[in-house]
Amino acid sequence: MHDLSFILNHLGEERDRYFDAVIPPIVQSAIFAHPDIATMRARLADEFDAHVYTRGNNPTVEIVAKKLAALEGAERALLFGSGAAAIAAGVLANVRAGDQVICVEKPYFWTGQLVRKLLAQFGVRGVFVDAADTDAVAAAITPATRMIVLESPNSLTFEQQDLAAIAALAKARDIVTLVDNSYATPLGQSPIALGIDLVAHSATKYLNGHSDVVAGALCGSEAMLRKVFDGPYMTLGAILSPFDAWLLLRGLRTLAVRLERIAASTAGVLAHLARHPQVRRIHAPVAPHSAQSELSTRQLHHASGLFSIELDVPDIQAVDRFCNALERFLIAASWGGYESLVFPVAGVRDWGSLQAAASVPLNLVRFSIGLEAPEVLIADLERGFAAI
Repeated sequence: MHDLSFILNHLGEERDRYFDAVIPPIVQSAIFAHPDIATMRARLADEFDAHVYTRGNNPTVEIVAKKLAALEGAERALLFGSGAAAIAAGVLANVRAGDQVICVEKPYFWTGQLVRKLLAQFGVRGVFVDAADTDAVAAAITPATRMIVLESPNSLTFEQQDLAAIAALAKARDIVTLVDNSYATPLGQSPIALGIDLVAHSATKYLNGHSDVVAGALCGSEAMLRKVFDGPYMTLGAILSPFDAWLLLRGLRTLAVRLERIAASTAGVLAHLARHPQVRRIHAPVAPHSAQSELSTRQLHHASGLFSIELDVPDIQAVDRFCNALERFLIAASWGGYESLVFPVAGVRDWGSLQAAASVPLNLVRFSIGLEAPEVLIADLERGFAAI
C-alpha cells in the first residue's frame, strides 16, 4: 500500500517518459498514431488500456485516474466531465428496463433527477428511501432491485448511511451499490473497504479544490469499470479533457493540507454557531452535531467544511437578508473550493419540490468553509445575523 504523499506526488508520473519534467505535461492530443497496422488493431481491441483516441484513454487523464483509484483503494478509476456524468454512467451501466433502483432520500439534485426522471423514460423504476435506516433499505428491496445509490453523508442535511451494512445486504442479493463520496473524499471515508462496489466523486469539489474545473470520477473493480467503459463512458463521451485533468492533478497535490485547514476552521465556526441564539439547528455529520455519532466515529475519518444550519427566523425574507449581508461568504451553489460559500436552499430553481418531497426545511442555509481564517468568517456571520 502506497503512502498518501507518494500517491499525490509520484504515483503514475513516469518522469523519464517526458524529459524528467517534475510536472507532467498536458498531452493535448485527440488521437494517437501507431507504428504499424498490427499494433493499431491490438490497441483498438483494448481501448480501456491503450492510447487510441482521447475519448477513451489519454496519458494526462490516466495519471489522475491512477491516483484516484489508489486513494480509494480501488482497482481502477474513470474520469468524467462532471460528477453527475460519473454517477449516471455508473447507474446506466448496471440497469435495464424493468429494474428497480433504490436511492437515498435528499440526494444531490441531479442524482435525484437521474433516478426520478431519466431512468423512468427507459422503464427503470426509482424508489427513494431514508437510507439512514438500513431496515428501510431492506424493506424496499424487491426481486427487480438492481442498484442501491447512496450519498453518505448527503449534501443538504448530512444524514449518513451504514455503508458496510447496506453493502452486505446488497451483496447477498447480487445488487450493485454506488456511493457518492464527494463530501468525505477518499481521505475521509473508504467505501470500497466497507464493501461498496462503485465510488463516485464530484471532483469539482475537494479533489480539485480551486473552483476552476468541473470533473467527476468513478472508482471500482476493473471488471466493473470495464463494463462502464464499454457502455456509457465510450457511448456518451462525457469525458474529462486533458487540460482539466492537468488542473485536477494540480489540485490533488494540496488535498491533504487543504482538508486539514478546512476541518480546523469548520470546527471553530461550528462552535460559534452552536452557541448562537439565532441558530435553531445545525446539520453536520460529526459529533457533537450529529445524531449518528457512533456511525460517524466508525465510518467517517474526518469532517469536511460542508454543513447546514436552520436559522431561527420568521420568514424566507429574513434568510435572504442574512445571506445578502455576508461579505466573505460568496453566494454560490457549489462547495469544496478554496473560498467560503453560502447557499440558501429555499426558492432556488426546483429545490422547492425537493424540499416538499423530502422535508427539507425552508430556513435551511448551507455553508462551505474555505481557507479563510475562522475569526474572519465568524465576524462575517455576525454581519449576517445583525441584518436579520
